[in-house]
Amino acid sequence: MAHEIATSDEPVLLVEEMEHVRLITLNRPRQLNVISSNMVSLLAENLEKWEKDDKAELVIIKGSGRAFSAGGDLKMFYDGRKSKDSCLEVVYRMYWLCHHIHSYKKTQVALVHGLSMGGGASLMVPMKFSVVTEKTVFSTPEASIGFHTDCGFSYMLSHLPGHLGEFLALTGARLNGKELVAAGLATHFVPLEKLSDLEKRLVSLNSGDANAVKAAIEEFSVTVQPDEESVLNKQSTFDECFSKDTVAEIINSFEAEAKKEGNGWIGPVLKGLKRSSPTGLRITLRSIREGRKQTLAEALKKEFRLTINVLRSTISEDVYEGIRALTIDKDNAPKWNPPTLDEVDDEKIDLVFKPFAEDLELKIQENEELRWDGKYECSAYPSFKATE
Repeated sequence: MAHEIATSDEPVLLVEEMEHVRLITLNRPRQLNVISSNMVSLLAENLEKWEKDDKAELVIIKGSGRAFSAGGDLKMFYDGRKSKDSCLEVVYRMYWLCHHIHSYKKTQVALVHGLSMGGGASLMVPMKFSVVTEKTVFSTPEASIGFHTDCGFSYMLSHLPGHLGEFLALTGARLNGKELVAAGLATHFVPLEKLSDLEKRLVSLNSGDANAVKAAIEEFSVTVQPDEESVLNKQSTFDECFSKDTVAEIINSFEAEAKKEGNGWIGPVLKGLKRSSPTGLRITLRSIREGRKQTLAEALKKEFRLTINVLRSTISEDVYEGIRALTIDKDNAPKWNPPTLDEVDDEKIDLVFKPFAEDLELKIQENEELRWDGKYECSAYPSFKATE
């Protein structure tokens, strides 16, 4: 398993148990609380323990510092690029955990300020209550670096109104707190200055009763609407452009819209879209479209296949080139291979979506009594690793 390099003696996850309340703090503030292998394991361990503990009723999760979580640890992926399946374990554990977060039996509240991106947002959106502020920033920018929309977001985004999901997944466009509530990706907006008071109120409530928790949050929340210039007010444009069958057709349609009066906002978005990995865009669009017809479990199993194939460079090394350009060399000049959408082979795209052998698929139990089964250590993968 790829392990993050320790930068301090601080634990990556802080856990407090207070009578009926359990408080989790993501604690890698200097790294914007990116999700590490150790963090995933600790989250899963504690969440399983608390779901089975009758005394635990309310789980609160927040981030330390100026971010909630900026997503997966890209440096961990990059550093493991030369070692076969070095990140397979953390990917398996994370996607398996995502399903359990969605279906968790205790009341969960996410208190979200700052960045909440990609996999980090998978600790926000599925919660019973997700509280955002004027400083919250959400995005799913994976396609731009040669990756794909993962951690259940091929399912979650595909179920947004119209073709908003395709727009967010392909462009990595950012949404603020007001927009997240309006889009249904968060439940409440609380001004940042009141967030710590809300946390204290929830702890003092000492109950997981959903109605009581909701009432407590509403003591601090305010009703908000997206600003007039919000991208959410461009739904007709999304539905016109991002309903097209292919990425190339989407870009052509978006270009045509950009020429119309009042559509100056499209220019910067279009520029970013055109700079993204052609392979990442192709995989992402198909994944979102499939997610619309899949269950969450089916979407996560598909995302697991995609991620493992992408990290294995099955059809392209774009993800490592994208990470290099963004976070390693920081030259923001990735050289994609292939460099254009026309050169991305359909058969190669089919290849990364192809199901694995049954014993190598992500194991998600549909039987509620066995819902915590299917862990990585019970899969076929550890035995393969032991024989290498």
